[in-house]
Amino acid sequence: MDLKTDPKLDDFRADVRAFFENDFPKDILEKTARGASLTTEEIRKSESALGSKGWLAAGWPAEHGGPGWSLEEQYIFDEELERAGVPTVTPMGVVYVGPILYTFGTDEQKQRWLPGIREGRDGWAQGYSEPESGSDLASLQFSAVREGDEYVLNGTKIWTSAAQHADWIFLLARTDNSGKKQEGISFIISEMDRPGVSLRPIITIDGKHALNQVTFDNVRVPVDYRIGEEGKGWTYSQYLLGHERTSYARIGGKRKQLRHLHKIASAVPIGGNRRLIDDPDFARKLADASLAVDALEMTVLRVLSAVKDGGAPGKEASIIKVLATQAAQQITTLYLDAAGLNGERQFDDSVTADWLSGDESAALAAPGVSTYFGTRAQSIYGGTNEIQRNIIAKRVLGL
Repeated sequence: MDLKTDPKLDDFRADVRAFFENDFPKDILEKTARGASLTTEEIRKSESALGSKGWLAAGWPAEHGGPGWSLEEQYIFDEELERAGVPTVTPMGVVYVGPILYTFGTDEQKQRWLPGIREGRDGWAQGYSEPESGSDLASLQFSAVREGDEYVLNGTKIWTSAAQHADWIFLLARTDNSGKKQEGISFIISEMDRPGVSLRPIITIDGKHALNQVTFDNVRVPVDYRIGEEGKGWTYSQYLLGHERTSYARIGGKRKQLRHLHKIASAVPIGGNRRLIDDPDFARKLADASLAVDALEMTVLRVLSAVKDGGAPGKEASIIKVLATQAAQQITTLYLDAAGLNGERQFDDSVTADWLSGDESAALAAPGVSTYFGTRAQSIYGGTNEIQRNIIAKRVLGL
């Protein structure tokens, strides 16, 4: 990919930036900036604002209702979205199941589900992880038994992000136990309000509700809710996971955080009236985080360049997942360090400057701690970093 100055790309960036500055809902931006969780209605409002511009499904080809942007334009759009502080688009619809539907679904399935996804009208959840399965996705026990023209679904999915906001859920379900564990798995869709579907919130340490346990008790869905062939769900899931792991990068958001950290570090006084940025240990960590984001960005560009013909990211996407996790954790640890040092200086008589006191100090510390805890989980979700390193060793390096 070549992101050198190009008048057309400059004009495109200016148009995107103007939309976010002038037309995107201000109340959504303000609430997100405070680190507050959005309601289901606010998520729909945010994503419908993008959908009405035809920009929600930014990576979709034009024949399926996407904007048909080049990879360079998609990359610029993501940068500007993150720079503006727009809430992260819920990926389960546009990034995950959407490409599965338009690649493997029937014409009827595309007509049924793609419009609601790309317009931001419908929310989606992903039913992959199960209790007791750990990182071994192929060990899933969630069952789909065919009875006539229906499947009967039974089992439990866990760590299901955003399920409380979802209208639909896509699932990996076991339809056959006779072969290898990767075989006999099918890709099936269900409404979240089907009789027999129940949801239990999982409240995280910061008090937020982002995760859920979803249980299916004799839930009946039509056979045409299965995407693709029966028993091919494992193949489809690997296609999806390439998109999922690539989506973790969020370069624009990380660069925005680094700029914010530099601003904080240049203002926060520490012992002897030095600024935080003058502390060698903090300055080194900030530089290391910046280099980590540079390395991540170059890796993303290389992977995206390899899929210009419309294919899915390959096993190299595992590299992005590991690097993105490490960079995110480095950055959020610095927020925690800055908040802690700001608290310590309250008791240091050598500090005379006053910055971030009272409510302002809390505004830095609370979101910082919440985000820090959130990025700890990134080592686990989407396939643990240990599993990703095994994939890299075996399937990328051929070891």
